Amino acid sequence: MRIFKLAATLLPGLFAVILAFSLPGAAEIFFEERFDDGWEHSWVQSDWKRSDGLAGNWRHTAGKWHGDPDDKGIQTYPDSRYFAISAQFPVLNTKGKTLVIQYSVKHEQKIECGGGYIKLLSGYMNQKRFSGDTPYSIMFGPDICGTQTKKIHTILQYKSQNYPIRKEVPCETDQLTHVYTLIIRPDATYSILVDNRERDSGSLYTDWDMLPPKRIKDPNAKKPADWEDKEYLVDPDDKKPEGYDSIPAEIPDPDSTKPDNWDEDEHGVWKVPNVPNPAYRGPWKPKKIKNPNYKGKWSPWADNPEFEDDPDLYVFPNLKYIGIELWQVKSGTLFDNILVCDDPEYARSVAEATWGANKDLEKEAFDESEKRRQEQEEVQTFASS
Repeated sequence: MRIFKLAATLLPGLFAVILAFSLPGAAEIFFEERFDDGWEHSWVQSDWKRSDGLAGNWRHTAGKWHGDPDDKGIQTYPDSRYFAISAQFPVLNTKGKTLVIQYSVKHEQKIECGGGYIKLLSGYMNQKRFSGDTPYSIMFGPDICGTQTKKIHTILQYKSQNYPIRKEVPCETDQLTHVYTLIIRPDATYSILVDNRERDSGSLYTDWDMLPPKRIKDPNAKKPADWEDKEYLVDPDDKKPEGYDSIPAEIPDPDSTKPDNWDEDEHGVWKVPNVPNPAYRGPWKPKKIKNPNYKGKWSPWADNPEFEDDPDLYVFPNLKYIGIELWQVKSGTLFDNILVCDDPEYARSVAEATWGANKDLEKEAFDESEKRRQEQEEVQTFASS
C-alpha cells in the first residue's frame, strides 16, 4: 500500500480519510509503503551491477518467522550482491515542517557485514541507474560489520556535502524485526528512536559538523590578574571556639559495665569500650561568605567569527525519492512499513499497529525455529559420530 495523502488516522475506510482532512493538526503523510500485493508497480529496481552479475533481487515475503504471514516486506537475496531499489513521491519541502522517517528491518541471516539503512534523495534521479554513487539527502538506519561496526547511520547532506552524525548510536543486532525512526524538527533538534523508544537526541548544530561551532577557544585569551573566580571566601571574623581541638572523637561508653562472668586471668583486664562522642564535630572549618568581588568563572571561549547561523539548517527543500541501496555479504534483510510524514505520534501509532502487534508472536516463531534448528544439528552430529 503506497499512500500519498495530506492526512491520516488509524480509522478504516473513506470516512477516516475525510475526517483526517477536516481535523486540524492531523498527520501529513508524504509516503507510506506497507508492501501489499502489487508493490512492485510503484518501485523501480536499478540495473546497477546487473551487467556484472552482481545485482541482487528482492523477495516479497513475511520471512521465515513472523507474527502475521500476510504482513509482508521485501527481502534481499542472494548473498554477496549489490541491492538498489527506489520509489518516487511528490516533491517535499520540509521548511516549517517536522520530518519523520520510519521503517522496520529484520536481519534474518544473522548478518555479519552489511547495511540495513534507507535513503531519501532530492531532485531528479534516473531510478534505473540508482547506485552507491547517487547523491542523497538523508541516509538513516543500522549498519553492522564484524565486532566494531554496530551503529545507526544518520548522514545529512548540507550544501552538497555529506555529514555523518558525530555520535556512535548503537543499533539492534539480533534476528528479529525492529523499527527505526528519525525525527528532525524545525527548531533543528532531532530524535532517533528504536522500537518506539528514544535511543538518542540532540541538536543539528552540535551533533553534526554542518556549521562551524558557535564558540571557540581564544588562543590569545589570558585571565586578568585581578579576576576573582572564587565565589566564596573564608570568613575572616569566624574564629575557632576555645577548647575545640580538645574535644575527643570518642569517649568511654557511660552505659557499659564489666560483665559478671568476666575472668581477668582468661580475658585480661577489662576496659570500657569507646563510643562516638556526640559533642565531637570533626576538624574545625571556618565559615565561608560570598565573595563581593566575584566575577564568575573565567572562560577562554569566545564567539566564533566564522560562525554564520542558518535558520534553515533543518530544511530539505526538494525531497522526491526513497531508496534502499546497500551491499551485503550475507543476504536476508527484510524491509517493511516505510513511512515519511510530519507527525511523530502518527508514526508511533503505525509502529504499534504493525511491529507492536506482532513482536511477541514473531519472537515465539523465532524461538521455535531456533529449537528445530538446534535439534537438527544434534541429529546430524550424532549421525556423523
